[in-house]
Amino acid sequence: MQQFSRQFSERLSLFNQDALLSTLTGIQHGVERESLRINPNGSLAQTDHPRALGSALTHHFITTDFAEPLLEFITPPESQSQRTIAQLSDTHKFTMGNIGDERLWPMSMPCYVSCEDDIRLAEYGSSNVGKMKHLYRQGLKNRYGSMMQTISGIHFNFSLPCDFWQAYLPHVTEEKGQAAISTAYFSMIRNYRRFCWLLPYLYGASPTMCRSFLGSQESNLSFRRFGKGSLYLPNSTSLRMSDLGYTNNEQSRLRICYNRLDTYIAALREAISTPSPQYEVFSGKKNGEFQQLNSNILQIENELYSPIRPKQPTISLEKPTDALDDRGVSYIEVRVMDVNPFSPVGISEQQMHFLDVFLLYCLLQPSAEFEMESYEETERNLNKTVLEGRKQGLMLERNGTAISLNEWGNEVMGEMLDIAKLLDKANQTNVYTEAVMKEKAAVNDPALTLSGQIVEALFGVGETLDNGQFGLQMAEKYRQHFQAAEYQVYDADFFKQQAEHSLKQQALQESEDAISFDEFMKQNFGV
Repeated sequence: MQQFSRQFSERLSLFNQDALLSTLTGIQHGVERESLRINPNGSLAQTDHPRALGSALTHHFITTDFAEPLLEFITPPESQSQRTIAQLSDTHKFTMGNIGDERLWPMSMPCYVSCEDDIRLAEYGSSNVGKMKHLYRQGLKNRYGSMMQTISGIHFNFSLPCDFWQAYLPHVTEEKGQAAISTAYFSMIRNYRRFCWLLPYLYGASPTMCRSFLGSQESNLSFRRFGKGSLYLPNSTSLRMSDLGYTNNEQSRLRICYNRLDTYIAALREAISTPSPQYEVFSGKKNGEFQQLNSNILQIENELYSPIRPKQPTISLEKPTDALDDRGVSYIEVRVMDVNPFSPVGISEQQMHFLDVFLLYCLLQPSAEFEMESYEETERNLNKTVLEGRKQGLMLERNGTAISLNEWGNEVMGEMLDIAKLLDKANQTNVYTEAVMKEKAAVNDPALTLSGQIVEALFGVGETLDNGQFGLQMAEKYRQHFQAAEYQVYDADFFKQQAEHSLKQQALQESEDAISFDEFMKQNFGV
């Protein structure tokens, strides 16, 4: 521990050089925000993806995720968090103006859904690629059920600029070029997994949900019922990240290695090529239609539910593992964030500032390679925090030794302040220190966390507010907000042009297909 502390201090001291410090202004981030379209009464919208929003297959900024009403808004890489929030705001404004009386559900756990058959799988047109995307979702439905796939989240993309790596890496490694960058990102990923319990503690925003999410299933969790049909798990922070959400039996036996890029790629490739007896039941066709892309443990790499992913942009039909193998890690994708219901766009600028500090902290901290026990320890800490994070005196594990969340959180925040000061100095601001100080207060008072604020909004004053009522109130508030908002970066004409271009691109893809879908499936998935 003392050696790691010394190494951390030595790495911090490197930023006394203005040449390295100045590169911190080039950190880039982007956001992917998911949100369900809902009817005015709070039920799930059954309408098609609005044509005015363009093609979900080819649009760069507005698409759909699992379900036809599950929108996903994507921002390009930017160095200024304020600009990213403004871009998200513009996308929300244009969308709200083109979905009629529908609203956007402002929470991670879905609105009231009467049954899974009400959840329409996303459609992407008649091209082979479009059919493949739809079929992938059919496979997810068969494997995990549709309800789980309607959970919404925030994905935060983060990368450091080339000049940072050129100035930093020679001081910490003898490795060169892209290989050294990928190794550094994997070092960051391991530390992220060690410390990422902190993010659902602070930003988990799903301690409650609609009873309809469970359907006829019973849960072994000690839920309390409230309102007309809502469930609350006391002390929880993020039901989205719990066993109710992104976990399943087949994936639980996967052992993805985060020590090196090559071992990570090898583990994923094995998962997408290893048949699963559990999924063989969906093999072949039913009523003339395929039921999944293949019967392997993972149909494709994106099926792996992980709180973080190393990423490299792909070209059409390129596998993510092939892109990583060819070109290394370009950025990382943080996937543990719930939608913030107190922000019109699902994430705040202050949260983005904190994430910048947190991820740079994960990079600069020395990062030992995982052994199985140390990796499983990170899993246990994350699970404890999502289910009991606001419990007084909650104990986590650090290198096999018990430590309270409060004590560990304060230690991490203290070290993060050093990172925040670097970012403030580089950017001539104080927003990074303010962000860390705000969340340090939440470490010491669970009521200040997002989940604590939601509990206060639902149970704090007067009559208990139903989970659905709360979501509807916030949805209507944001509908009015965006009606009155001004465009900041883009404008309506920009989005109309993007929509028209995306529809033409989809039509072009559909006209250029030279083989049948059956042949496409045989060539790409061996089915």
